This record gives sequence, C-alpha cells and structure tokens, in this order.
Amino acid sequence: MEMIKIFDTTLRDGEQSPGASMNTEEKIKLALQLERLGVDVIEAGFAAASPGDFEAISRISEVVKQSVICSLARAIPKDIESAAKALEKAEQKRIHTFIATSPIHMEFKLKMQPNEVLKRAVEAVKLAKSLCEDVEFSCEDACRSDIGFLKEVALAVIEAGAKTLNLPDTVGYRLPQELGCIIKELKACVGDLAVLSVHCHNDLGLAVANSLAGIQNGARQLECTINGLGERAGNTALEEVVMILKTRKDIFKDLDTRINTKEIYASSKLVADITGIRPQPNKAIVGKNAFAHESGIHQDGMLKHRETYEIMSANDIGIPQDNGLVLGKHSGRAAFKDKLISLGFDNLSQDAINRAFEKFKMLCDKKKQVYDEDIRSILTEESTKIPEIFELLAMQISSDSNGVPYAAISIQKDGVTQIDASIGNGSVDAILKTIDRISGYNGILKDYKVEAVSEGKDALAKVVVKAEFEPNKPAFIGHGLHLDTLQATAKAYIGALNSYLSMRALM
Repeated sequence: MEMIKIFDTTLRDGEQSPGASMNTEEKIKLALQLERLGVDVIEAGFAAASPGDFEAISRISEVVKQSVICSLARAIPKDIESAAKALEKAEQKRIHTFIATSPIHMEFKLKMQPNEVLKRAVEAVKLAKSLCEDVEFSCEDACRSDIGFLKEVALAVIEAGAKTLNLPDTVGYRLPQELGCIIKELKACVGDLAVLSVHCHNDLGLAVANSLAGIQNGARQLECTINGLGERAGNTALEEVVMILKTRKDIFKDLDTRINTKEIYASSKLVADITGIRPQPNKAIVGKNAFAHESGIHQDGMLKHRETYEIMSANDIGIPQDNGLVLGKHSGRAAFKDKLISLGFDNLSQDAINRAFEKFKMLCDKKKQVYDEDIRSILTEESTKIPEIFELLAMQISSDSNGVPYAAISIQKDGVTQIDASIGNGSVDAILKTIDRISGYNGILKDYKVEAVSEGKDALAKVVVKAEFEPNKPAFIGHGLHLDTLQATAKAYIGALNSYLSMRALM
C-alpha cells in the first residue's frame, strides 16, 4: 500500500478566503484537530505576512507533535528566515518556498526573465535548506508554465535540496486530463528524486478531479483544505479526496492516507464554527443533506438495504448516530467530561472544562433538550476564547413611545464597569452603537450571520460578525452564543473587538 501525504492548508490558503480570518487561539484549536484527523503536513501560515501569523505558527509548533508544521515563504531571504524562526520549536518542520514560473506571472507580476526566476528559486531553496532539513518548493502557476522551463526549475531546486516539488493549478484553469499529462511528464523527468505534489484551485469546479488526476499520474502529496475553504472559489476539499480514495478502492486499490475519517465531521464543524462559513447543504460528504433521503423511492430502498442509495455511511466520517438528548440537568462532571472526549475535546484545561460545565448547567435550566451540537458549540467557544479585554456584563433592549429602539449595556474592562445607552435604527444597530460609545472604538460591520445551533424554538443562537475597527486594515471575526439572539450579537461584536485589540498588541 502506497501512502498519499495529505498537506492541509486550511490555516494558510483557507484563511485567505474572504471573511475566514482566525485569531491565534482559534488557529491552535484547529491545528490540534488537524493533528487528531491525521494530517501529514499542516501549513500553519505565512510567517512573514504579519505578527499574528508568526505568533500562530510559533505556538502551533509548540503543541502539535504528530504532524509536520509548515510555513509558507516567498523566495525572499527575509521571508525564509522568518519562517525558520517561527518554526524553531516544532518537532517536525518544513519551509515551503515559492516563486511564479508562468510567462504571464513572470512578465507582469515579477517583471523578471526566466533565468532570473531560476536563479532566485535555487538561492531560496539553498537558504531554506540551510535552516530546515525539509524543504518544499512550489512553481506558482505551474499549470500555465512552459513544460520545458518547469523541468529545468524542477531539477535545479531538487539539486539545491528540495524534497517536495509542488505543481499548483493556481487559477483552477486546467482540465483533469491536462493536469494529469503535466504531472506525468514531470514524474518522468524527476523520477524518485522528490515527491510531486498538487495544489488545485476550484475556479472551474475541478479541484478534486484535478487532484485525483495528479495522483493517478504520479503525485504523492495532495494539498487541500477542510470544506474546500480558500480564496476565490476555494481549494481541493480534503474530505472529498480522502473519501474518494477510501470508497473507490477498485480504482485506488494500492493507495491510502493516514487520515482518521471518523474525525472528518468534527473537523468540518470546527472550521465552520470558527469562520462562520458553512458548507452548502448539498456539499459532498459534510453538507447538511449529504446523508438525507427525502424521496419516497429512496427512503423505501434505504429501509430495505442502505447500500441501495448510500455508498458510504454517516458513521464513516464521524457523524453521531444518535442526535437525541445526550445529557441533562442532573448529569455530573464525570459524564460531561466523557461526552467532551467523545466529541473530540480532549485537550481542554480543567478551567475550560469547569467553565463549559457551568454554561452547560445554565443551558439545562433554560432549554428543554440539550443536543450534542449545543455542547459542541459551548466547547468550541471555550476552547477558542481570546483574552476578554472588554466583557459584557448586562444588556437591556427596549424602545421609546415612538417605537425607536435603544440599548442599555454594561461592560467591564480592567475591573471597571461602564454603562451607557444609545438609540438605533434597529435593536442590532443600537447594540453596536452602545458598545462603540463605551469602548471608544467605532467599528464598521462588514458581515452579520445568525443561525440556530440545534433544533427547536429554544435553540441556541450562534451569531458571527465581521467588523473593521481601523481604516484599510483587516476585519476581525467575533462569535456569540446565547439563547437570546441579541445577547449573542453583543457578545459576537465584543469578541471581534477583543480579537482586534489582541492582534494590535502584537504589532
């Protein structure tokens, strides 16, 4: 059995998806879940991009032991040196450096001649190799590059020390048979001198098909993201390629991965919770409807034999089989902790468990039924919490005699309580204006999402906001969880503000 390496770039390329930015605590939580999933290589970020990326890579390097931790770096000395420094504490580490090799990129973006690009690539790999044993090199926009030049670059960077050669379809342009031919020709050129890797974008909806074509023609590393997250139309979806390899053993009989497929659902849920970007209901493998059967004909067939309409089971990817009531108000800490472990939350501190248990007990007093998804949401909130610079204490929403809504809010900072009120065009507007008045920061709301965590009229509301607190600077995501949607809104907005202030402190 030949193993296909799974290179997950959710924390780097996935985070580049509009609205998918993550704070450091969220990145650490996701990295630990990717390790639990069995990912071979975790691309934890782009160390030179920002102080936040550098810190996240450094801290992930400290806690993840089973997966290789990787940092991206342009073929520029300061980028490569920054990557090496961020990876210092990693037990297994890789520097991933790149430069574009297509005519259009060389002429218009780099403004360099092919010989200059070749020289820069070799120098970058040599420097990376002097700082880290494991070096990957990417020919950006490889699939629109001249094949002869690709071969020249490939052999040169391998000689300079690259162990992995990545050939990305950067703009998602190629058809499967075309990409397969490129990989086949490069494989014939480099042989076993390096591992060939494919990194496919989904602009034409072909990322997964192209990745499989790459495997069939000699690639032995797949670069992908959870839920297919990524800039523009996204990347190859990890869950799809992994389950194709598992389900179609008649085609891929000699190939396998280290992925623990029963952790796929938990990984997908965590990414969705952190980013606020949910897979569409009909998304393959992890969509809400992926294992739902509404047609009478389908239901009849399922009742008689599941394989009439299911080629894999929900259990294969870790979807709980019993979604009913799991714990109640009389459940103790031991039972609660066992449930946390079964849901994949086995790396929490005792303080985090205690806080989550108290929230669970409070929820039991208010909700008729508590579901796994309720508990999962509470735990995700606890395990990805950032320092609470501002903390919501109390809030009251009302309206005057003319029906104009206003919000009165109490917020604590450094042990000092401040109270203020504002009117707004609606309840949400009044809440945000009041928080701005108290904090002294005027945020601009870029996105606002509300969803029910589980089922029923008393379902927990999960609110995700994206807000900008400084002109021409990145927006920050905040999460709020509460039975009252407006309370969840206030918590989410304060969370975004806290995330901004925590990141600003690093700069």
